[in-house]
Amino acid sequence: MANEDLGRTLRRLRRLASLTQEELAARSGVSVDVIRQLEQRRKHSARLPTLHALANGLGVELTTLLGDPPAVSSTGENDGPRFVAVRRAIMPVLWGPEPEPPGSDFTLDNLRGQIADGWTQYHAAEFDTVMKALPDLISDARSATAWGEDHERRAGFAALGKALQLAGHVAVRMGKTDLALTSLERAIDAAGQSSDPLLLPMIVNSTAWAYQRQGRLEDALSIALRAAADMVAAGHDGTADGLKVWGALTMSAATSAARSGDYDRAAAMMETAEKEAARLSKLPEGSDNRMVSVFSPSSVRIERVRLAVQYGHPHDALALAKGMRLSKDTPPSWRTWLLLDVARAHTDIGDAAGAVKTLESLRRVAPTWMQHHTLAVAIVRDLWALPNHPPGLGALAQFLGINE
Repeated sequence: MANEDLGRTLRRLRRLASLTQEELAARSGVSVDVIRQLEQRRKHSARLPTLHALANGLGVELTTLLGDPPAVSSTGENDGPRFVAVRRAIMPVLWGPEPEPPGSDFTLDNLRGQIADGWTQYHAAEFDTVMKALPDLISDARSATAWGEDHERRAGFAALGKALQLAGHVAVRMGKTDLALTSLERAIDAAGQSSDPLLLPMIVNSTAWAYQRQGRLEDALSIALRAAADMVAAGHDGTADGLKVWGALTMSAATSAARSGDYDRAAAMMETAEKEAARLSKLPEGSDNRMVSVFSPSSVRIERVRLAVQYGHPHDALALAKGMRLSKDTPPSWRTWLLLDVARAHTDIGDAAGAVKTLESLRRVAPTWMQHHTLAVAIVRDLWALPNHPPGLGALAQFLGINE
């Protein structure tokens, strides 16, 4: 949970930039009234286009405006010894020793399984567990790239790419987007030395996400579209795994388009993605879902709901979410995003009881993720500010540590 709420952070950053509320409004294009409501804590959240505009007006990254990112512990410490070990794994010490050969009990299959487990833990918000495992995973993968036959080394580079991609995702969750991009760039280099043609576009998709977190929306859009087009040109979208990677890139491009203000283009991309996702059931099953991009009819619909609610179409969001049946392989993180967005949509249309009911569902199915999401806190704070509290709101406020 964030140490500061949005309003306090906004006021502090505005004063550091020596800007009046009127000057920030002129720079950002956000109305003075909205800025006042946020700073006076009459409003605890805002849609992403508004937040991006405010961050741009202040000259800071979006994560700076939002406060502590989701993976930060309750102590607010996000650069402790465990994360230092992750840094060293991503960027080994200068003039350090060459990787040692793998031990006698080492197998690539075991390493791949451990990396897949790491992705499962990441999607379950078990960030401390992932950070503890990452240094050894990256070290073992580096060792696998330096020994054995050529095909074994290439497989080792594929494992290294996935481990560094995972490290990049954790770094983003810790608010360390520059470190994330360093890890992802090294993952791309490893992918180039592997024999997996899908690994590079998967890591490009992660890179696009990191760009989005930095507000580099044009960069994120361009690399996602290029990687998706390259996949089609190479014929890699004809398999289940390839289609999942293409679909994830297309959804990422849609998100960047929407955040840039082109909601219609984003919606068209998502409709195309949803049609293509229907092909998955007709293709032979691919490899371990944990090692491939998240893409399914469920994930596309979740992303469509997210874009609708974040860009001012709450009724569309609720219509899209109504009656959704999530596939069994939908990660907990995606279920969390769906329920948060539905709760936000209910809040936006003035249905406080519907918002509370949705948040209660989230607490049942993904309590850890709920506690890690600043959006959950913001929604509950907005509901708490209402004159009449719906049944169940007090328990949610207590669960999230909100004491108003």
